[in-house]
Amino acid sequence: MPYTAQHKLKTRNRIVECARMLFNRHGYEGVTIDMVMSRAKLTRGGFYNHFTSKEDLFAAAVSSFLMGRGARWRAEAGVDASRPAPVMAERMIASYLSNEHLGDIDGQCPLIALPSDVARANAEVQAGYARLLEAMVGLFQGSLKSTSKAARQKALAVAALCVGGMVLARTLPSSALATETREAARVQARRLISV
Repeated sequence: MPYTAQHKLKTRNRIVECARMLFNRHGYEGVTIDMVMSRAKLTRGGFYNHFTSKEDLFAAAVSSFLMGRGARWRAEAGVDASRPAPVMAERMIASYLSNEHLGDIDGQCPLIALPSDVARANAEVQAGYARLLEAMVGLFQGSLKSTSKAARQKALAVAALCVGGMVLARTLPSSALATETREAARVQARRLISV
């Protein structure tokens, strides 16, 4: 008897989530289809029922973050993107640049975990990455309650501070410089949101 559409979707989502965590830990080149399927407790042959290639899976893993792990992470931080307000932006900044986010390698946002891999990936992967960045920028711009070019530039700068601060901190995870960088990014991002 064939599997139901719901079972197939649930299995696909499990593969995507396992892959997302592995890509965060090992990068695109460091992950094999066998690793993903083993972590998902499935056979390699089942992979091709859901994806055409590893890069297809990579695109799905990057795209899944916004409404998957990212949604849980925002809820835990008290960030409600449907209520644009400075407090939501401040919560996002504080949580994004936190020790907890830095230490949660499996749960990290692809914006900080995978930038070099995405830069070398196909257009579909890059489009998923761009959607994540646009969502972050949208949250920050919404908190400024303006659609002006100046508000968009502030929102882009805040996103760049958050992502850049975490990329640098991830590169030097246990150093005073990493802590100092994240703190400087947090202070400047909050300043831009409150102006």
